[in-house]
Amino acid sequence: MKVIAVPRLQADDVKDRLNRMRRMDLNWRPGTEGGMVLLPLKGENPFPQYPVVEAELEPQDRHRPPQERIAEIVDMPEELKALLPEKYERLGHVLVIRLPKELMPYRRSIAEAYAQVLRAGAVLLEKGIIHGTERLPDVELLFGEETETTHLESGIRYRLDPAKVMFSSGNFDEKRRMASLDCRGETVVDMFAGIGYFTMPLAVKARARKVIACEINPVSVGYLKENAELNGVTDVVEVFHGDNRDLPGEGFADRVVMGYVNITWQFLPKAFSLVRSGGIIHYQDTCSIDRIPDGLIDNIRKGSGGRPFEVLGVKEVKAYAPSISHMVVDVRVL
Repeated sequence: MKVIAVPRLQADDVKDRLNRMRRMDLNWRPGTEGGMVLLPLKGENPFPQYPVVEAELEPQDRHRPPQERIAEIVDMPEELKALLPEKYERLGHVLVIRLPKELMPYRRSIAEAYAQVLRAGAVLLEKGIIHGTERLPDVELLFGEETETTHLESGIRYRLDPAKVMFSSGNFDEKRRMASLDCRGETVVDMFAGIGYFTMPLAVKARARKVIACEINPVSVGYLKENAELNGVTDVVEVFHGDNRDLPGEGFADRVVMGYVNITWQFLPKAFSLVRSGGIIHYQDTCSIDRIPDGLIDNIRKGSGGRPFEVLGVKEVKAYAPSISHMVVDVRVL
């Protein structure tokens, strides 16, 4: 095939210009020969200063689904390869995957193949759901050694170890919504801060005056403090290590964020005690789809302590289980 032979020092610039001109044949991987880089050419050569020669290049794999490449290299029975998961969670250099029971005997070979194709440093198997008040993950390390990583999301850096603390990419839209709020001048309480899933967007993007971040898990508290430093908001984020129901003060919060599920309703009385009149509570919880929104609003009414409120919006965060949704209700306390 036809390629342009370019000296190494000029190769990156020429490759970029070829791509911009749509003259780079993306079906082939660039090669090397001596001190020259061989760039696959599509159409006429726009750079006559570099010679066009014939060369054999390797096919370019990057436009193929990664599962195809994984299936080619993984050591497991051919008939089971159709079960390889298409979905995975990437947190920095760490991959988190789930496997059906049929693939469990081959899990280490599968993890090595995923790491090779997706260029990951470690692979974790998600075995069960997040559990306990400290929201501990149930995972098994299948590949690699170092699971502490830095994850970049929407311009915010999160330092964490997904083998020890929770991180849910499924809340991405809700984190983005919190980031889009105008919280200038506000005091916000994040009742379930974790490593800062909502605290960081509120402090960095929404520009809250103060975010009081409550977290009971000591490992998460360590990362919460580190993430405030990483994102330059230590003057905004105030960490409260302990049960959020022990947070002192009443009626001082302009906004309360309740990023938790299953039993969040139990903490509504505390949320109502913290928020001032005119303030907003973002209440997240799980709910059977046949009880949306009435079941959620009933919880709010019971937890309000008789304070009047108005519902500003009800929205699904994500599917949680069959016939159960993870929801968020925005409430203004009157």
